[in-house]
Amino acid sequence: MLRYVFLSFSLLFVSCEFLSSKEALTERRVTEKLSAIDWDSVDEYPMFDDCLLTQTKEEQRQCFQATMLKKFSKALEELELKVDSGLNDTVNVNLVIDEHGFMAVKDIEENGKVMQLLPNFEREVTDKLNDLVTVKPAIKRGVFVKVSVRLPLILKTEE
Repeated sequence: MLRYVFLSFSLLFVSCEFLSSKEALTERRVTEKLSAIDWDSVDEYPMFDDCLLTQTKEEQRQCFQATMLKKFSKALEELELKVDSGLNDTVNVNLVIDEHGFMAVKDIEENGKVMQLLPNFEREVTDKLNDLVTVKPAIKRGVFVKVSVRLPLILKTEE
């Protein structure tokens, strides 16, 4: 009889322990999975129509960068910015490509000299770059995700 009481008590103790540890185990597994994800990279880069989906990740990145450079250069060539003195500087434009593939200028990092010589620079560049085409968004673990891209613009004029 004592054996049955001990067995019943043991099962009750183990079952209570089992229920409470199930939540802890689930939480621990989720935490492990989240910490294992590299949040600073994507599985597939955003893709323009010119880039093939069958390329390697590195080739996708290179194609994305080259195509983006061509499209931005073409869009910015149409700007007619004039300065009175020589300018040789870099301005970083921070873009966001959302999970639907729409590009938008997040901000343009301030550069006092450029902003002084070209007071409408930020507005004009933002207007031109926000009009660009959409892309296939980046993918992380099978889900379309938003990514940030920094575009350095080198401004160089002759004196």
